[in-house]
Amino acid sequence: MLVLVAPGQGAQTPGFLTPWLELPGAADRVAAWSDAIGLDLAHYGTQADADAIRDTAVAQPLLVAAGILSAAALGDISPGAVAGHSVGEITAAAFAGVLDDTAALTLVRKRGLAMAEAAAITETGMSALLGGDPETSVAHLEKLGLTPANINGAGQIVAAGTMEQLAALNEDKPEGVRKVVPLKVAGAFHTHHMGPAVEKLAEAAKELVPADPKLTYVSNKDGRAVAAGAEVLERLVGQVANPVRWDLCMETFKELGVTALIEACPGGTLTGLAKRALPGVQTLALKTPDDLDAARELIAEHA
Repeated sequence: MLVLVAPGQGAQTPGFLTPWLELPGAADRVAAWSDAIGLDLAHYGTQADADAIRDTAVAQPLLVAAGILSAAALGDISPGAVAGHSVGEITAAAFAGVLDDTAALTLVRKRGLAMAEAAAITETGMSALLGGDPETSVAHLEKLGLTPANINGAGQIVAAGTMEQLAALNEDKPEGVRKVVPLKVAGAFHTHHMGPAVEKLAEAAKELVPADPKLTYVSNKDGRAVAAGAEVLERLVGQVANPVRWDLCMETFKELGVTALIEACPGGTLTGLAKRALPGVQTLALKTPDDLDAARELIAEHA
């Protein structure tokens, strides 16, 4: 059983979209999406530097565009389930047919702008904790006033809060944590700091008419498969200020009988987690079009 997943913010790197735009029709599709959302995706995906694409309002639509583009290059496939990490949930909603491509890009553009505005209110950030016991780490984070914003499984938790709180975490790590790594994001996403963004996204969602998923859609709110398009959209709005439970998504993959996992471009983060948390499951990250042939072989065997 094949699962197709989409990464979240922080996976982007300068120029990562360049080789994908060389595929037949890709540049035209990206140009149409750029016109629809008022953002030059081709420029940011090929020429912009790391600071420019770290901007939340840019990074989010860029990631969704890349995910949709790379999955489309695989051809007509029917994975057993789809899921996304953070903003990757919008990509997964497009995979499942809940939103069409343009609607997904329009929603994520508004999401990125709203989250960037919310992040500007207070200087906040996120840091990954490597190692340690999850229960011990979560209790320690809450003691410092931090939120366990991403519980990713495979021993990884991401803390979010003010820069002062994150500085305190550096000085006072939870027992067993080897390292605290600051992430290249511009705010404390999936925390109460994003409350204003939830309100704006809820207004934007009223303009959309979601379809019910054509594929099993696994939500990162609680790892549950969601069958109604309206509920998928409601969860996409709420998750902006709620923790990402990728650990529970991977538990659901296990229950569904996953045997292979492909991560859409820019892949690497979620396949890394799967290698540790889903032993025996074959994984493949789509980084460039050179990975497509291997991905198609995996699809032929497991889809």
